Amino acid sequence: MKQISEIDDPRLVKALSHPLRINILRVLEDRVASPREIAAEISAPLGNVSYHVRVLERVGLLKLERTRQRRGAIEHYYRAVGRLRITDKAWAKVPAIIKDAMVSATLDQAVRYVSAAAAIGGFDRRDAHVSRRPMVLDKQGFSDLAAAAKQLLERSYAIEAESQARMVAANHRDAEIDAGLVLLLFEAPPAQNGLPEPAPPPATSGRRARARASSASKR
Repeated sequence: MKQISEIDDPRLVKALSHPLRINILRVLEDRVASPREIAAEISAPLGNVSYHVRVLERVGLLKLERTRQRRGAIEHYYRAVGRLRITDKAWAKVPAIIKDAMVSATLDQAVRYVSAAAAIGGFDRRDAHVSRRPMVLDKQGFSDLAAAAKQLLERSYAIEAESQARMVAANHRDAEIDAGLVLLLFEAPPAQNGLPEPAPPPATSGRRARARASSASKR
């Protein structure tokens, strides 16, 4: 079956018609897991997760990686078939109900992901970064910022590939750092009194960045 790469593929539209399926794909994007493990991670009933995993497998978004005997039953372990990357052109064709489901599921997982990282001190690194930047733009400015964000995301894929190559060449898999990048650009509600907030001071990092983000969230 041809791998799905664009969201206007009818199989993909069907597969992403339920937010639980989006969460399952997010879990399996970077690792192998069984429906039981997925259900525990996303706090969903095992029966529901198993059903949606089978749907995703049928349309070619998941692949059975291995099986294991567990307490008299066979447990199945799946992985995602490639990374789901959506083009602007394809996104524009998606029905609003599916867009809403995708955005909701992605934001929910991003909050869980960042919160878990903060709980283990993931922002304590000197070069960790947290910023929140309200601003007022015209249409051209928003387009320019969107292009810059897209360039950063594309560069992140290249940086990851370069890192993997270096670790393999040096046989230093123990030097791995589990890193997370959450990138958001959106049309925001108006700032108080219709004016943008003052520009922040130069970007900070580590504990100072976490403290600044906490302060900003209380405004």
